[in-house]
Amino acid sequence: MNTDKILAEAIAKDYAPKDNSKIVALKKLDNKAKLPATIFTYSFGIVSSLVLGAGMCLAMQVIGSGLAGMVVGIIVGIIGIIGCGINYPLYKRMLEKGKAKYAYEIVELARQISEE
Repeated sequence: MNTDKILAEAIAKDYAPKDNSKIVALKKLDNKAKLPATIFTYSFGIVSSLVLGAGMCLAMQVIGSGLAGMVVGIIVGIIGIIGCGINYPLYKRMLEKGKAKYAYEIVELARQISEE
């Protein structure tokens, strides 16, 4: 066996232009349907958690002082809790809309792949 030849072919295969197969197109469409919901959910969840943490700091008087700071902290914390609570239902709704938008194209492409 010529191992040099096998190694050279393996390296050349990495640099050869990739064909846009139907599987790659299907994965791209699937990602296109799911990515906006995922990005929004992570961003909204991070912001909601930070708001909740800021509210906790205000309520425990780590930041600020006095009764007014505590009341503001409780209100800000409740807003953060609500944001964290609605994050998953928002994700599910956005994901359903994304899937519905690309469903026809994905199903047709999957059907074409399965018939080959």
